[in-house]
Amino acid sequence: MKVALIHDHLAQDGGAEKVLQVFCDMYKEAPIYTLLYESENASKNYKNKRIETSIIQKMPGGVSHYRWYLPFMPMAVEFFDLRPYDVVISDASAFAKGVVTSTKTMHICYCHTPTRYLWSDTHQYINELNYNKYFKKVISLLLSFLRLWDFNAAQRVDYFIANSKFVAKRINKYYRRDSEVIYPPVETSSFNISDKISDYFLVGGRLAPYKRIDLVIEAIKGTSHKLKIFGDGVDESRLKKMAEGCSNIEFLGRINNTQKADYYKNCLAFINPQEEDFGITVVEAQASGRPVIAYRSGGAVETVVEGITGEFFDHQSADDLSVILNKFETSKYDSQTIREHALKFSVENFKIKIEDFVKRKQAEFSL
Repeated sequence: MKVALIHDHLAQDGGAEKVLQVFCDMYKEAPIYTLLYESENASKNYKNKRIETSIIQKMPGGVSHYRWYLPFMPMAVEFFDLRPYDVVISDASAFAKGVVTSTKTMHICYCHTPTRYLWSDTHQYINELNYNKYFKKVISLLLSFLRLWDFNAAQRVDYFIANSKFVAKRINKYYRRDSEVIYPPVETSSFNISDKISDYFLVGGRLAPYKRIDLVIEAIKGTSHKLKIFGDGVDESRLKKMAEGCSNIEFLGRINNTQKADYYKNCLAFINPQEEDFGITVVEAQASGRPVIAYRSGGAVETVVEGITGEFFDHQSADDLSVILNKFETSKYDSQTIREHALKFSVENFKIKIEDFVKRKQAEFSL
């Protein structure tokens, strides 16, 4: 069975890239087709893998400013010649699912989300652009074209896998396609339980506006609670300005995996104030035996068991979060029970479910 892997782009390290790395381990001979890659990222995570890039890789600014080439990405991904392969697995949240395959090739799409800026978040995306209203109108027209292409591209996929029930609903709404849910792999073996719990709450990841870490800062300011924030990103300077003068709030910056595991296992609880499609950090915290305080929406509803592995707040506001923080009792949670729940999302379980899915669909596809 000849397999090819398709990925949107290799320009960052996020949840989608973690899934791709597991696919690479499962299908060691499979090449990776991608719109572009950043060489340091590729050499670090995909050593000895054959990587095939699109024409965008060779264009001026194609890697450092790849968003310039957004209008050309549909065409670029359609240029990939995948005729030699029996199975194509696209790992997609944007364009990768749009590859053209022959009638003899089975295309499975592991969908992290229907493209957010084309569907669920399109109005927010346009409003947040730092352009005048006339240029925003032009961008709106472009997105309308891309939205049509995206829907048609989704019809080329033979079988969809959704990374959560939350995403499966969006796949059905926007693409009119059914999907099977297989949760993403989490390196649960990299985390462990601590006998000694410290006195701080923890939040972190990529510091972007939608992560709503500002909400956590507002809830912690002026209280005796301690907060540690890990990660970096475009929202970092704004968040630091919000926390000025607050000695109980600490920014850790970008930390390595060993440091992150230590912060997880020693915190009172991990806070998830945002709506995520799945939310790997939520599972990582639970793999460390720590409860999660989460906004009741998105993937967290599927990964946190209320009263057993964490608690929810119902409105995305500092006031609602404050209520939970003020009455939170870490002693009522059993670390071993929390960790056992997180093990359901292990890499090993992911591999077993993917292998079973591919086997079943191959039998169905060949009829």
